[in-house]
Amino acid sequence: MDRVQQDQPFQFNSYTTVFENLLKKEKEPETTMMFQYKKNHPCLVDNDQLPLIDLSSLAGAGSSTILEKERCKRQIIEASKEWGFFQVVNHGISNELLKKLNVEQMKLFRQPYDKKSSSNSFLSNTYRSGTPTPRNHFSWSEAFHIPLSDIRSGNPQNTNNNNTLRSTIDEFAGTLSELALKIAQVLAENVGSDAKGLAGYFAENCSEETCYLRLNRYPPCPISSEQVFGLMPHTDSDFLTILYQDQVGGLQLLKDGRWVTVKPNPQYLIINIGDLFQAWSNDLYKSVEHRVMTNNKFERFSAAYFLCPSHDTVIRCKGGPPLYKKFSFGEFREQVQEDVRKLGRKVGLSRFLL
Repeated sequence: MDRVQQDQPFQFNSYTTVFENLLKKEKEPETTMMFQYKKNHPCLVDNDQLPLIDLSSLAGAGSSTILEKERCKRQIIEASKEWGFFQVVNHGISNELLKKLNVEQMKLFRQPYDKKSSSNSFLSNTYRSGTPTPRNHFSWSEAFHIPLSDIRSGNPQNTNNNNTLRSTIDEFAGTLSELALKIAQVLAENVGSDAKGLAGYFAENCSEETCYLRLNRYPPCPISSEQVFGLMPHTDSDFLTILYQDQVGGLQLLKDGRWVTVKPNPQYLIINIGDLFQAWSNDLYKSVEHRVMTNNKFERFSAAYFLCPSHDTVIRCKGGPPLYKKFSFGEFREQVQEDVRKLGRKVGLSRFLL
């Protein structure tokens, strides 16, 4: 338990009890249930087939032609339909900014627990750790869940010496916000006859007040278990997510019934489709289950931008007979939270099928 005690969030009784039970199970023979789980979910390690898309032509920079721009759009559309995940390069964020973000994240998370969990800066009330009610599975991670409006507003006198952090994540989030809207527009233009008019839907409904940035840290975990994750298997409850991760790795996605490991490259960004885009596109684009695995030696850092609408934004299927009844984002979030409370897991879009 020595390594656990180095990370304060994982010392609470609810975690240590589950943790100690898992230590006992590690010494037991493999159960039939666990054997069946591994049989049904084999992992393809370091799969290199995840689409990698060069976005330089999408920005219309340099000598990019209309043909090159259309080819880039088609790659984004096909990856969103086939994988629900893709990597991008030449995305407009400098390596210098990404390195600076990584340094600031490390400084932030390595503060004493009492300080980072009760910050009176723009990070106030944004700290999260682990799984609120761990049962048989739980997440070995901590995070700051920060609305964009909190980064750019607030009393500048109340920064708690976080000026560099604030300016860094402000620049990072601002660039990702522009990129997210650009990708959303490409995907929208491919859905339905009125798609060009729908492209403005995202800019109108996804604002600084509704979108957020999540800074993640995954501490080293002293046990290897199918019940402990860096982040438990889930889909994202948004339109789309843009992720920056360091070189440690651990992200896996479910493809054709198999867990595929995403080989990390700190120069790439990873984009994935969320539940709202799957419903909005009438299942044309796929919101794919993914997870983060633990590492027993190295801590992992990542930062994710979530393109979310206001709670009263109504999601209606486009491009054919609807598969889902219309629902507001607020209704969707309430249903997800209720399922997590009652079942211990997210059910998601299937609750809204017609």
